[in-house]
Amino acid sequence: MYRRSFVMLLTALACRPQERPARPPDLLSSGTWVDLSHEFSSETIYWPTATPFDLEVVSAQRTPAGFYYAANDFSTSEHGGTHLDAPIHFAEGKHTTDQIPLDRLVGTAVVVDLTAQANADADYRLDVPALEEWERAHGRIPDGTIVLVRTGWSDRWPDKARYLGTAKTGAAGVAELRFPGIDSAAARWLASERKVKAVGIDTPSIDYGRSTTFDTHQILLGANVPAFENVAHLDRLPPTGAYVVALPMKIKGGSGGPLRIVALVPSP
Repeated sequence: MYRRSFVMLLTALACRPQERPARPPDLLSSGTWVDLSHEFSSETIYWPTATPFDLEVVSAQRTPAGFYYAANDFSTSEHGGTHLDAPIHFAEGKHTTDQIPLDRLVGTAVVVDLTAQANADADYRLDVPALEEWERAHGRIPDGTIVLVRTGWSDRWPDKARYLGTAKTGAAGVAELRFPGIDSAAARWLASERKVKAVGIDTPSIDYGRSTTFDTHQILLGANVPAFENVAHLDRLPPTGAYVVALPMKIKGGSGGPLRIVALVPSP
């Protein structure tokens, strides 16, 4: 009798619908895409010594055959507007633009918001204590994360004087650059302690404007960590939970290149 009751119980349990944990929402089907790129135009901001973006119209008219045909030529420096710094930019023998593994250009991202500090000090640099404070509020930055630094500087785009700290070009302009960046200790911490995939910032450089030795470039790019500069609209990303896709023009042997960077964020 007991055996029969036990078998009946097992049969009843097997026939019951299994309760499964609720699945998290699929970010690809439910998330929202955010464009983190400034457009390229005559207003695009470049380093004072770089060749700016130029677009030459080749055709914008109807052909004798009756159809409309548009085509342009463009020329530009690798490093200007929203762009990629390939590791070889500051580290001999490291990845060129075309050699960067795709998995370093896509992945989950965190946003470290430093707008208050940057507004108070144009020379502010993200340091390790600020990163540790961020982690106390949001949790440890997982290894293999893309770290995006928000200073609020993209709100100044395309006002060159406010964004760069100067409207001058050439060496005179370089001497007057002023904007926030990332300090060398933080760069080393991100590369070695958190093994980040890539680092991005909404200013012209991961080094602060007054840098003359570019230590942050040397450290991050020396660890084969690519950098994204002049990133836009980081205010539209949450501190955690976004997924970033950052694909540059694939220039063989390049030290960088124009970048189309977008993020998929969870819907509210």
